[in-house]
Amino acid sequence: MRQLQLQTDKMLAHVEDGVGWITFNQPNKRNAVSLAMWQAVPEIIDDFISTGDVRVVVLKGAGDKAFVSGADISEFEEVRNTPEQVVAYEAATGGSHEVLKSLEIPLIAMIRGFCIGGGMAIALSCDIRISADDGQFGVPAAKLGLGYGYGGIKELVNLVGPSFAKEIFFTGGRFSAANAEVMGLVNRVVPVSDLEVTVTTLAKTIADNAPLTVKAAKAAINEGTKDPDQRELDRIAEMVEVCFNSEDYKEGRRAFMEKRKPDFQGR
Repeated sequence: MRQLQLQTDKMLAHVEDGVGWITFNQPNKRNAVSLAMWQAVPEIIDDFISTGDVRVVVLKGAGDKAFVSGADISEFEEVRNTPEQVVAYEAATGGSHEVLKSLEIPLIAMIRGFCIGGGMAIALSCDIRISADDGQFGVPAAKLGLGYGYGGIKELVNLVGPSFAKEIFFTGGRFSAANAEVMGLVNRVVPVSDLEVTVTTLAKTIADNAPLTVKAAKAAINEGTKDPDQRELDRIAEMVEVCFNSEDYKEGRRAFMEKRKPDFQGR
């Protein structure tokens, strides 16, 4: 296992068996995200990508109360008070979300407890969401008078459709894990006791598969959620061609014929 050394102890990160684990580590505040935590996200992802030892990333929250309950509002007086601070803060949050959304390898959210507001936005940036049966979801913008931009709402609509998206935003209420599963907001709901092993098994399964194929599939699916005139289909075709020309494609065929598990190298 490789542990990352970060500038804040409110984020934890380590790599094990091809899986990069990122933990929002502020359980006393239900893992509300502080400025230092937002700033750490790109640092962690940059390490995962640059070292080349990570094939899938899992996001989780510390403790048993929350995945992420939103932004750490308690520090706003200190870090989001002046116009200059607001610009810097928005740059940090926007940068973190962009890094997560643009990640080319699979991203899994492992959700316990509260997944509210900013926590929902983080979960929506993931490719797969697995929730424990104690999960609670919601976007309370309507209860706070906040405006919510098109990009974030479109991500939700892509997942749950217009009708459920309207219910989530119009009510500003909380929804159980069971409700979230019906909406399509999460891939599946499992008992709390099964959450970690379920996510670990899923992540390891993905990590063991051909990285170039998984990367191409993620890219193609993401293109499909864009407006037709914005889709980069030539790039997808190139990624597919790379798969067919790869050593991993040869290894996959050999392993199939030899009735053994393939050893993919991502090249």
